[in-house]
Amino acid sequence: MSELKFSSSEIKGWLENETSSTLTPVHAQAQKLCDETRMALQGVTDASKMLLDNSAKEIEKRNMRIYNRARALNKLAHLFLDRLKKINVPDKVSYDSVNKFAQETQKVFTVTEIDIRNWFPRISPFFIMDRRKFLMVYEKAKLTLVALNDFLTEDYVKTKTLEETFQLINELHALERQLSEVAAQREDLKNERLPIEKEIAELEQKTAELKSKGPIDQLHLIEAEAEALNNELKHALRHLQKPFIKMQALALQGGGAGLTPDELHKLNQYLEKPFEALATEEAGYPVLKQILQKLARLMDEDRLKLKADKARKAEQTLSNILQRDVLAGLYVRCVDVAVREKQLLASTMLDEIKRSLSLFQEQIEQLKARKLGAEAHEAIKEHEYNAIMDRIRNHKSAIEKNVYASIGKKVQIL
Repeated sequence: MSELKFSSSEIKGWLENETSSTLTPVHAQAQKLCDETRMALQGVTDASKMLLDNSAKEIEKRNMRIYNRARALNKLAHLFLDRLKKINVPDKVSYDSVNKFAQETQKVFTVTEIDIRNWFPRISPFFIMDRRKFLMVYEKAKLTLVALNDFLTEDYVKTKTLEETFQLINELHALERQLSEVAAQREDLKNERLPIEKEIAELEQKTAELKSKGPIDQLHLIEAEAEALNNELKHALRHLQKPFIKMQALALQGGGAGLTPDELHKLNQYLEKPFEALATEEAGYPVLKQILQKLARLMDEDRLKLKADKARKAEQTLSNILQRDVLAGLYVRCVDVAVREKQLLASTMLDEIKRSLSLFQEQIEQLKARKLGAEAHEAIKEHEYNAIMDRIRNHKSAIEKNVYASIGKKVQIL
């Protein structure tokens, strides 16, 4: 069997042509039976109003022989009318709407049947003519409902799938319109994001260009030299690390190390940032030498409680610095780097570049925040778009299966 291919806009017209000979008479009969049932319900309503009016007249007469039965009938008629008002007659026939109408009517008739069986005998022998008129109309309405239910279960149910298919087609068209709207919104968000990304890229390029300019580049080189010298000093003073820490502890415990506040501050510098400590010394680094001399005295007095191997290595380092002046070359290099760094940091051009870099960075952060917001909205729309696409695919598949099940023809919706 060959497969027929249709666009979503073509499938409804084709299916209407294919099924009109089946659906048109079914819908016409459904409309006819709905109208008959509606008229029958109106008849029951009118009969109920008749019971209500006649019972009200007898209540007004205050005839005690009839009074209680008249009140019972009046209350019963009120119940009938209240229930009938709740039945919704369909404006447009479809299997679901007609079936709902029939079920609502059946529920009302079921409870009405119970009330008639329970209360009409109690009202006897009064209102006999009124009750007969009501029952005649009511029984006729029941027969009308039976005809409607028979039609639903025997004939109309066969076309239920076709009706559902037309509903699916209408939903498909609505989903496609929704998809088009979401796609347009997604494109708008993309167009909002792209200029932001372009602006970020331009600012990042300007930032890179500024960083590569003379002063910044020189500053990076100087900072690298300073870091290298810092590491070199740490290595040169490595055997004094433990003694320095113990000396620092003695000083903090009440001046037991014999250090002045300035010497203790400088000792802390040598432990944390040896480059900065040495570069800020006077020529011949006198503060360091004073610290080392006091350290040597503490070691001679065994105040630091160092292990023999650590003490020996520390003494050798002390001798190299105090007697052989091995740090002289490092000191000159540290001072030179520190001076060059200070001069560079004081330059007007560097200040201008830093201000520009700071401004660019602030603008970049703001733009990135906007970009994140746009991307978040895009992601929401992308998720919504994909969800609608899934529903469209499911609707197309369901329509194709229903058409084959109903009229035996294979179709594909493009």
